[in-house]
Amino acid sequence: MSLQKSWEIKGAAAVILCFVALAGPIIYIAPESPTLADSTGATTEGINSVVDANNQFALDLFSSIKNDTSGNIFFSSYSIFEALAMVYEGARGQTAAEMQSVFHFPTDNATRRSSLAALYNELNENDANSILRIANALWVQKDYTLLDEYLAIIEKYYAGNAANVDFRGATEQARQTINAWVESKTDNKITDLIPQGGLDPSTVLLLTNAIYFYGTWVTQFNEGETRNETFTVSENQTVEVPMMSCTDTNAKFNYAEEANLQILEMPYQGGNLSMLVLLPKDGNLTSLEDSLTLEKLNQWRSELSPQRVDVYFPRFSLTTGYNLNENLKEMGMPSAFIPGTADFSGMDGTRNLYIGSVLHKAFINVNEKGTEAAAATAVSVVCLVATQTTVFRADHPFMFMIQDRTTGTILFMGSIVNPTQ
Repeated sequence: MSLQKSWEIKGAAAVILCFVALAGPIIYIAPESPTLADSTGATTEGINSVVDANNQFALDLFSSIKNDTSGNIFFSSYSIFEALAMVYEGARGQTAAEMQSVFHFPTDNATRRSSLAALYNELNENDANSILRIANALWVQKDYTLLDEYLAIIEKYYAGNAANVDFRGATEQARQTINAWVESKTDNKITDLIPQGGLDPSTVLLLTNAIYFYGTWVTQFNEGETRNETFTVSENQTVEVPMMSCTDTNAKFNYAEEANLQILEMPYQGGNLSMLVLLPKDGNLTSLEDSLTLEKLNQWRSELSPQRVDVYFPRFSLTTGYNLNENLKEMGMPSAFIPGTADFSGMDGTRNLYIGSVLHKAFINVNEKGTEAAAATAVSVVCLVATQTTVFRADHPFMFMIQDRTTGTILFMGSIVNPTQ
């Protein structure tokens, strides 16, 4: 999507979330079409600033994740960006400043909110050739009160309504309810976003974003021409992969080339979406990853032009999962995760809330016809004050004493470092 695209600004619409109460978990019924957010007042300049913020965050997060893994990486920067933008709406003070520095959010409330709403509406527009669906939701502890102002902002600008669950008394049912919503929004491609035991009973709020994409190539690969070929993983390792090929003399792709880099754009039907592939000629992916900037990316996009290209591309399928707590802390927002330091008073009027976890899961399947991809993000917000059952888990070294309760006399005293010894 070009940063200079002429944006059509959409108006507001009512948000409708339907729930059916059954004997088991609440079952979410997806609406027929996405609900629009209120983008009144959005400008092209404001929307481009949000797009730039998302893209810069994508590069920053990629750099953080690649430091932790030598394998494949795949995530939806937009899903994480959108979910944490909803959290940012309730952040104040140092917590808000740190989040802004990590996500590059526009600091002007009106600009940020209307621009995010306009982008959300634009991305949710579907045609007969491709599917792109995005949804937001809030899940609130049934006896916990959030500020009406905060809930109104999320509903108005993020098209996200709040639903009550019982994190404290029915933790597993709440987990199943939220996971069912995610599955329904991602065509069942993202399952168990919140794993068993992944919900803290002290959670009072959980914010979710789900995104689903299905698109067919403008120029499809011929399945009959796919052959197993060698893929060089490193200087010392090769693997066999099903390599798709397109050598149609009538097919053209947007293409650009530098001394050590090939850039290819493969569009999907409908024309609004494409896959951009950056291929280092010398196979040194690390060098490309380390030097990639938003400015370079925008420059390479501007250099693309239609050319005849013979394309060979591997067929692959990939599922990834991340707990992004440490990544986000290292990127510059530690305060949000620290009880007593985090300031999310814009959510409930207190300083008792902090982020418990940021979970993200993503799926992609690339084949001869096109691409299917999905992702979901869940941000749990935990309450510092004890409105829940206290947990005492002696799963690390401890001291103990046997005492006389009447006099307080210590009769025996010891410490346990390793119970198996």
